Amino acid sequence: MGETNGRHACSAAPDLCGSGQPGIAPVAGDELSIPRSSGRCQSRKRGGTKVILDGIKKRNFLVIGRVGMDLCPDPAGTSIPEATNMVVGMGGSSANIAAGLSKLGCKSALVTSVSDDAVGWYCEGQLDRYGVDRTHVKRITGECRTSLAVYETRVEDHQSVIYRNNAADFQMSVEDVEAVDYSQYGALITAGTVFAAEPSRSAAFRAFELARAAGLPIIFDVDYRPYSWPSEQVAEDVLSRAGALSDVIVGNDEEFGFMAGDISRGLDKARELAASSAAIVVYKMGAEGAVTFADQQETRTGIYPVTALKPTGAGDSFMAGFLASLSEGREMQVAVLRGSACASIVVAQPGCAPAMPVPAELEDFLASHPGPTQAS
Repeated sequence: MGETNGRHACSAAPDLCGSGQPGIAPVAGDELSIPRSSGRCQSRKRGGTKVILDGIKKRNFLVIGRVGMDLCPDPAGTSIPEATNMVVGMGGSSANIAAGLSKLGCKSALVTSVSDDAVGWYCEGQLDRYGVDRTHVKRITGECRTSLAVYETRVEDHQSVIYRNNAADFQMSVEDVEAVDYSQYGALITAGTVFAAEPSRSAAFRAFELARAAGLPIIFDVDYRPYSWPSEQVAEDVLSRAGALSDVIVGNDEEFGFMAGDISRGLDKARELAASSAAIVVYKMGAEGAVTFADQQETRTGIYPVTALKPTGAGDSFMAGFLASLSEGREMQVAVLRGSACASIVVAQPGCAPAMPVPAELEDFLASHPGPTQAS
């Protein structure tokens, strides 16, 4: 989806660090459970772009969702069956976004659960390394385990396998999110996987209510991973509800199409959300760039082509770069392009969180690159 002939279509490449392709270990089934929010969180336009940006400009983000361990064969280009050495790193969409924001000079805190074992302890240590506040990362005992992803640093025949049976992060509870002081943050960020199972789903919707009550903008990365959900029907319903409650929505063409019930209607769905509830919607289209809806305008942007080593981590790095740029007061179009540049930087290197740029690396990339493609 994000790769064509070794060139990186960074605007829409999925984050597969902590996700996967065929060969994924399935998640146990889950009944449909969609808590109905209070009137405070009903779908409606909740304020203009300026109100949302004021929260983002506080540069202090509360991120809800998973952290996991990634393993990839070393050196780059090695397939999993042929591997004799593995490199370990931190993974999980929400943790990657939090790390990317921290590396770009923002504050970030993560809310999730990890297993009380060596893998969970590793993830805690990595969050510390990246400067992510883990006050609200809870250790749990029992049979639930922190997610493990094994993925290849190659584009051709890329394989990515994730183990999420009895995932620890799905044990995040309503009590966990109610223990957070939302007034300490400027904005809430979450990714779609947090809604895939209970009790995490109810907890995430409750966090939306509490964030709204505290005046925080809600930023939603659709991040649809079919293997995490009990059915497409449940996923479509829940993700659509989450999108309708969000102020900023970022997703690719397939994800918006899924929410619309038809891939060909994805752009229309993005427009609909921008008109009815969200102040900012970013519709990513791979090699064709992105369409951003804000202030009743549609802006098209290109991508920064690179020779990709892998198709993983781009979406998380885009989100971190986009939000960090908005937090610095940059114009919307510039922020989207800088997010795209961050995505390109990550896919051109091994690793996900380790490959995310610090400000000097981002500026060096922008100064040395010929520039983005023309928007189609």
